[in-house]
Amino acid sequence: MGRGAAVSILLMIPVAAPLFAAAVLLALPDRPGMRRVVALLATAAVTAVGVALLVLTRNGDVPVLRVGGWPPVVAITLAADPLSALLVTVSATVVLACLVAAAGTGEDSQRAFLPLTMVLSAGAYGAFLTTDLFNLFVLVEVMLVPSYVLLALAGGPGRAGAGRVYIATSLLGSTILLAGVGLLYGVTGTVGLADLAGMARKAPAVAVAGGVVLLAFTLKGALVPLHDWLPRAYPVASPVVVALFSGLLTKVGLYAIIRIYAVLYGGDPAYHPLLVAVALASMVIGVLGAIGVGSMRRVLAFHMVSQIGYVLLGLALFTAASLAAAVFYLAQYVLVKAALFLCAAVVRTTHGTDRLSRLGGLASSNPLLALAFGIAALSLAGLPPFAGFLAKFLVLRAANEVGAWLMLTVAILVSLVTLLSMLKIWGAAFWGEAPRTVRNRTVRPGATLLGPPLALGVCALLLGPLGGPLLQVADAAAAGLLEPAGYVRAVSGR
Repeated sequence: MGRGAAVSILLMIPVAAPLFAAAVLLALPDRPGMRRVVALLATAAVTAVGVALLVLTRNGDVPVLRVGGWPPVVAITLAADPLSALLVTVSATVVLACLVAAAGTGEDSQRAFLPLTMVLSAGAYGAFLTTDLFNLFVLVEVMLVPSYVLLALAGGPGRAGAGRVYIATSLLGSTILLAGVGLLYGVTGTVGLADLAGMARKAPAVAVAGGVVLLAFTLKGALVPLHDWLPRAYPVASPVVVALFSGLLTKVGLYAIIRIYAVLYGGDPAYHPLLVAVALASMVIGVLGAIGVGSMRRVLAFHMVSQIGYVLLGLALFTAASLAAAVFYLAQYVLVKAALFLCAAVVRTTHGTDRLSRLGGLASSNPLLALAFGIAALSLAGLPPFAGFLAKFLVLRAANEVGAWLMLTVAILVSLVTLLSMLKIWGAAFWGEAPRTVRNRTVRPGATLLGPPLALGVCALLLGPLGGPLLQVADAAAAGLLEPAGYVRAVSGR
């Protein structure tokens, strides 16, 4: 087998393997062990492929697959660069952890859970790898349809109202996205990112059409002021499903914003003030929202809004240092946030609730859970030696290099408030003594439930002092975003 054929197979696996696994799962008899093995093997294969793509792209190479061998203008084209390869890898890692945790909570005993998860993940991986906006729209819809069902299947009280909010918001975002893609095609005759490279800087009509697309992804990425749906919808789903969503759904929206701004707009500095305003507003409003809510999942959902702002801040500065910081921040944040939601899954499964007023004493009753939560929470707050500290340091250093003192100040203050909200969870849930009614319902978590947040927490710990390889990937991704000519040349074939 030649190198080209091998690379083609690698690019196909992230989409094909989960879809094939979903079909197999639908055909298999109701044997939980066999079904779990199929889902885990498919996701492990995608994780391994993500690592292989990271190796292939580490020197700036961009492997490309044109499905069916059609010309670039009409082909369905998949391509990997350091950014997309990294996101495939970390997303598949989160899916793997969520599948193990779902076995611990028993959520995967519902026959539809595993096939829906496979389809959802296939859509997300494909969105990271596709090179044209129409296929991006299609893959986003492939991702969203199973998410509606997962929200309904695994939701708790209030899921009907939250489900309506989530579905209405998703449909609105999809409508805006399709309209934006149509406008771009109408004014340019193409929706391929390589063909659209830099056009927004030359033609105002293209900039407006691209703005409609970015508006859709701002909504899907839950950036302020289009964020309200996320803290209303996500906490109603089960913690495992929320952990799955946190690693895939909003991150596809954020990835699309980064890619489109870098390629279509060429990092045009005229839009930097708007990006900075959205980033700072997301950071502040998200962290303040986390202070006023009373359950682990709601606190963590608001922090999703806040932490996304740090990534957008790196994009807004659009320097080599800030883009590398944004990529590093995004990768470690996906792992840390999933770890926190999986800690909430342990609490909810073992105590029947994650409301802070009804918890206490978890540090003494379950020290391993306390360890997993402590590592992830301190990383989220940006304390050394965890990955979150290095990520925030990189963002702060990039802001300092360009004299962005307001951004620097806000980022530091938000980190302090994040620490306070994590201490709020620790003081209420892990310290003190649990109410008698909750103690009577407590069950001991198994290894499949405790293992995933512990493993992701260890990743957050190791990526601090041993984050050199990830920094190299982030630097390579930043170089490709700052100068996307290599990506454009490989995808367009010209």
